[in-house]
Amino acid sequence: MKHSSHIALLLAICTLIWPLQSCANSSAPKTEASSSENSEYSDNAEYADNAEYAEPSDAKKPAYRIAIEAFLRDAKQQPAKSNFPLYFARKFLDVPYVAHTLEVNDDEQLVINVEELDCSTLVETVTALTLCAYRKEFTYAAYQNALRNMRYRDGVINGYPSRIHYFTDWIMSNQQAGIVSEIQQPNPPFTAVQTVKVSYMSEHPQSYKAMKAHPEYVAEIQEMEQRITGLKFRFIPKSEVKNIAAVREAVHDGDIIAITCNKPGLDIAHLGFAVWHKDGLHLLNASQLHKKVVEEPMTLYQYLQKHPSHTGIRIIRINH
Repeated sequence: MKHSSHIALLLAICTLIWPLQSCANSSAPKTEASSSENSEYSDNAEYADNAEYAEPSDAKKPAYRIAIEAFLRDAKQQPAKSNFPLYFARKFLDVPYVAHTLEVNDDEQLVINVEELDCSTLVETVTALTLCAYRKEFTYAAYQNALRNMRYRDGVINGYPSRIHYFTDWIMSNQQAGIVSEIQQPNPPFTAVQTVKVSYMSEHPQSYKAMKAHPEYVAEIQEMEQRITGLKFRFIPKSEVKNIAAVREAVHDGDIIAITCNKPGLDIAHLGFAVWHKDGLHLLNASQLHKKVVEEPMTLYQYLQKHPSHTGIRIIRINH
């Protein structure tokens, strides 16, 4: 069996053992892909130390939870020095690319989805799993907490504006929390400077379900944009993302790659994970072009040249 079929097989098995509410028709039911924080099977941190709390059986767990627990159970058996970002990222190869998977609830809730991913949710899912492995906390509750803490400011869900929407803001918030570190040295290869100027969300509220329904959110999003506008970060220009010693030493397998861009109002165009091959640096990403999670066959240098608006890469490392 190809490694990339791992998650598909696992979710298929989960579908068989998790009884769905309705089986009225003869067609196979669709596996539930996501959860929300207030779902029946949600793990809140308070349960961890509650002797009266009984862990639900697999028959009562939704498929996404069984999948996460299986990933963590498998990771527990891996050598401590494993490259866990790549280990987990490769679990999701061939998972379909689907955009806007977090925009499913009228009220902001923690959404967990391992069956459909875009570039941001792939990075967050893998980062949360990696943190669990680094911390030796191989439970679903630990995964939920890790995901919530990185996706929401101070780990608190308080409406749509409490979610961290721009990736520069995500980097800064999670760096302050000790979750990640942005690499900006040495120079070279970090020879360029990005001056962040973001405004896209507040200028296009009709493109976002929550802001379209709640125009009052726009002012809060503008405040978020103003906090990071004007900040400067060093990055590797796309002309220098080559198969040379300086780049190999600066960028490690499993680092998060944030592709900078010159699109008006945006800071980052795309995300993925660094993978070194013999011919150079490649990108493991949830690809809109390929419509699934892939390890790009072309080098990242070649990939960047095909996108005129891409200017280079920022490098973020998950803290061990």
